[in-house]
Amino acid sequence: MAEPLIIVGKGMAATRLVEELGQRALGRHAIAVIGAEDRLAYNRVLLSPLLAGEIAEREIELKPAAWWQARGVSTLYGRAVASIDRAARSVTLEDGLTLPYGKLVLATGSTPVKPPLPGSDLPGVVTFRDTADVETMRACAARGARIVVIGGGLLGIEAAYGLSRADGQVTLLHLVDRLMERQLDAEGAALLAEAITARGITVRLGAASTGFVGTDKVEGVALQDGTVVPADLVVVAIGVRPNAGLARAAGLAVNRGILVDDGLATDDDSIFAIGECAEHRGSVYGLVEPAHEQARVLAMRLAGKPAAYEGSLLATNLKVSGVGVFSAGAFEAAEGAETVVLRDRNAGLYRKFVLREGRLVGCVLVGDTQGALFYLGLIRSGQDISAIRADLPFGEHYCTARAA
Repeated sequence: MAEPLIIVGKGMAATRLVEELGQRALGRHAIAVIGAEDRLAYNRVLLSPLLAGEIAEREIELKPAAWWQARGVSTLYGRAVASIDRAARSVTLEDGLTLPYGKLVLATGSTPVKPPLPGSDLPGVVTFRDTADVETMRACAARGARIVVIGGGLLGIEAAYGLSRADGQVTLLHLVDRLMERQLDAEGAALLAEAITARGITVRLGAASTGFVGTDKVEGVALQDGTVVPADLVVVAIGVRPNAGLARAAGLAVNRGILVDDGLATDDDSIFAIGECAEHRGSVYGLVEPAHEQARVLAMRLAGKPAAYEGSLLATNLKVSGVGVFSAGAFEAAEGAETVVLRDRNAGLYRKFVLREGRLVGCVLVGDTQGALFYLGLIRSGQDISAIRADLPFGEHYCTARAA
């Protein structure tokens, strides 16, 4: 008899896990996927182009209903899990339904961070996380509204671009002195800011928000310098935190995220966690590729095969209205490292490579991300690249030809 396997969460991590299980352990588990949103699983990465009107809503769907049915997966959507009974090995949904499990996978993702500032509960102060948020934002932008986006990281920049494309008058506020400070050095970030400004978005750096102004709805964002930025809509995009409340209530070990070992197991060997909700070796990943890698390892484990997850190399790929940005590895040159740089500000091009002991350990590409996967492969392999050091900025074809 197939072992009951319940997956809580129906996002990208859960979908990839079902796909991987179908390739490795078809029929071994009776799978049920439970999700709070009342719709098929979709690609959250595509919310930005959806907001910008570049794609239709049907295009963000990960798999059609027939795909799930063909794999014998029971899908319970619009029905959140209320609690886990570890002793009875069961989960109870908010509507009272109780389901038994042999194995339980938590793929509950993350929730947007909303700062506890005065006025944060005013109508018109929103986050950017799901399709409902996109609908709210597009409706406002279509009226040519004044929109303030708080957060100059990956999500904030994508939100600002999408809202601008949807006819909003957008101001992007960021607390620190450069955009995407976790992925870009100062020069790359400055080039990105110039490109975003050229596309009609006002960028204000070093802008600390102290509260939201308004009575019946938001009317502006108050800054630490005493100014108020007028706003008909405020989008808070300052980050996410692991959605670990369900695990914590069940008594599982939780730090920032749900603690898992190299087999993605929690401290209960029948319960696993993958994706944005999981914390592995002190790291919580908010990107898609680590979730996919975790799903692959867990599928192998659930199929009875040896596998271990040893962590992921972080890489970020962003494209804003033709402006490509790629970052991977240690992009700041620490002591003992050296850099190879190609820059052309007039062309909006910047390429920086960080090397240590003849090996590529990090890179930043702005304006042209051609060869990104080649560079990522070099970082992951740790191979000696001394022979092609001077050729790195010119891409894979040039490096390969020279090496030959």
